[in-house]
Amino acid sequence: MPRWEFKLPDIGEGVTEGEIVAWRVEAGDVVAEDQSVVEVMTDKATVTITAPKAGTVLETRGRVGETVPVHGVLVVFDLQTPVPTVDALGPASRSESPTTHPNGATSHRVREEEPAATAVGDLRESLPGMPARRGLGSSSASSAPAYFNERPLATPATRKLARDMSIDLRGVPPTGPQGRVTKEDVEGFVPVHAAPSARVAGRAVRGPGRVVAPPGDAGRRAGIEERIPLAGLRKKIAQKMALATSTAAHFTFVEECDATELKRLRERLVSTAHDQGVRLNFLPFVVKAVVASLKRHPMLNAVVDETTQEIVLRKYYNIGIATATDAGLVVPVVKDADKKSVLGIAREIERLADEARTGKARLEDLQGSTFTITSLGAQGGLLATPIINFPEVAILGVHRIKSRPVVKAGQIVVGDVMLLSLSFDHRVVDGHVGAAFAYDVIGTLEQPERLLLDLV
Repeated sequence: MPRWEFKLPDIGEGVTEGEIVAWRVEAGDVVAEDQSVVEVMTDKATVTITAPKAGTVLETRGRVGETVPVHGVLVVFDLQTPVPTVDALGPASRSESPTTHPNGATSHRVREEEPAATAVGDLRESLPGMPARRGLGSSSASSAPAYFNERPLATPATRKLARDMSIDLRGVPPTGPQGRVTKEDVEGFVPVHAAPSARVAGRAVRGPGRVVAPPGDAGRRAGIEERIPLAGLRKKIAQKMALATSTAAHFTFVEECDATELKRLRERLVSTAHDQGVRLNFLPFVVKAVVASLKRHPMLNAVVDETTQEIVLRKYYNIGIATATDAGLVVPVVKDADKKSVLGIAREIERLADEARTGKARLEDLQGSTFTITSLGAQGGLLATPIINFPEVAILGVHRIKSRPVVKAGQIVVGDVMLLSLSFDHRVVDGHVGAAFAYDVIGTLEQPERLLLDLV
């Protein structure tokens, strides 16, 4: 039989490997051209790899959680077996986008309405791309045999929903066309069929998303321990945080900022922004203040090239905005922030955040940051020690504005105070340089009208 090895294609500039987070096929499956085969996570995003040719799967290479190098073999196909077209696989719940295959040919990649792909903090026990922790649902109160189908039909969006809800699709009775499991089937399955306990692959499953390891020691026997695989997005975050903290020499500087004038300026502009369809918060002003200060302190806009042992000064200003999503912490990038107005930055932040939270962020929107800002929001606390977005050399944490007693002109009055927490890489940034940068940012935010006059 004609065997053909499908290899992991080059999926982005600088990407050398990918972690397998979910297989969509298994040995024996008949696969159509452009059908989803596997989800692979890189340092920046999870991408769905589709089959550039039709055939029968003879074997898959690599288990979930394993890393495959670019041009490493993913799937071995038998190309002789007749196969259906993509359209024959089910209803048109997908859209098509061009995909370039390793052989240079361009086909169309199948994606559902809401791609499950996300990038790389609000972390959950169950994340897209992590091994499913689910049990077959069967009502203990019912004597009827539980439904079971070894090869359920479902769109990728439905499969993702089932994973997020810790439901085994094989136990969900289908109501869709051609026996397809729909989102409604999955959503309605939980209260009716969810079992308090089931056994899957030697692991006890108690309720949605709860995995209790099989007996092995006292803790396990007592059912007081839970084991969650360190895989997928969680694994990538762990690797990047470990790299940042083990490589950069962190030190943190915290200072107050009088946000009284900033609040007044925003209040005057918020209606104008609304008329232009933009939600204006404080973050765009912070971005502008940071960019202005980076121009005066270029060492803060640098990165360290570990391979050549060089400090690279970047003369462009791409500001990463750390964004909490259901999938984890994502850092979309406002490109050329120095060339955008306050409203332009606000509009771009809103677009990037919406796309990140819906899993539609493009790879190019998640790359190339030169400095990162993380807004700690309503739960900002008193101070923080943010971790640098390596290989950058600094990060700014913005806390929420609070009413606090302050001294002005020798009088104690109620003021609006915002704390800023900045972490620096001490290998590159000296203490007095970091402090000077911080006070420069604060000075601009305390007199924000300078931003509108283009004096900074």
